[in-house]
This record gives sequence, structure tokens and C-alpha cells, in this order.
Amino acid sequence: MNKNPKIEQLRKVPLFAHCSKRELAGLAALVDELELPEGQTLAREGERGKEFLVLADGIADVESGGEIVNTLGPGDFFGEISLVTGGPRTATVTTRSPSKLFILSAPAFRSLMHDAPGIKTRVLAAAALRLAA
Repeated sequence: MNKNPKIEQLRKVPLFAHCSKRELAGLAALVDELELPEGQTLAREGERGKEFLVLADGIADVESGGEIVNTLGPGDFFGEISLVTGGPRTATVTTRSPSKLFILSAPAFRSLMHDAPGIKTRVLAAAALRLAA
């Protein structure tokens, strides 16, 4: 039996690790994969968010107010605050190394939040923690 490589990659992301096979298959249909070089801006502080991004591989810096406030690695995600609140991006995120990302458009993100309550809980908890900080 051939395994879907995208599903296997998604299964390795901690956010999706506890998803059922059915949830992973649905998620694989929603996400786009993107490979980018070092130095690519993935989100810009103050701009309207249009997608939710999961860093599958690579490293990215999170900058707020002109200062690096966090470093993201494989399994980390961002973009949920703007999509949940409807407000502007709270930080700029730039790749520090060649990176692979899974991207969900705003409609796909809303579908995921509706159809996968376990993921929704983890994403909203992360958004709350980030907003509190």
C-alpha cells in the first residue's frame, strides 16, 4: 500500500500528530506545500493575514517592533492570530534557512477549525498565549 507523502509529512508536525487518518487526509487536501530559500518574508507585521503557515522544515525569525522576539523551527506555526481576530499581523516572520512550509488559506483554515476540534483547541490556545505575551 502506497502512503501519501504529504500525509506522512503532516503526521510528523506536532500540531497534527494526534489527527486520525481521515483528518490527515482531509488536511492534506487543504494544505499547499511551499519550499523557500533563506531570507524570504513569510508574514509582515501590520499587514492583513491571509493564511495560516506551519513550518515543516527550516528555521524562521519572528520580529516585532524591529526586534527578533522568537525563532521558529520545524513544527511551529504562525498566522493564526490575524485569522482568528481579523486584525493585522502581529509580527514579521522571515526564513533564516531554506524552509518547507504547509500553508492553509483563510477559507481552508476556517474549514480546519470547524472540522478538527482537537487542532482548533491547540491553535486557539497558542493564539491566546501569544496575545497575552
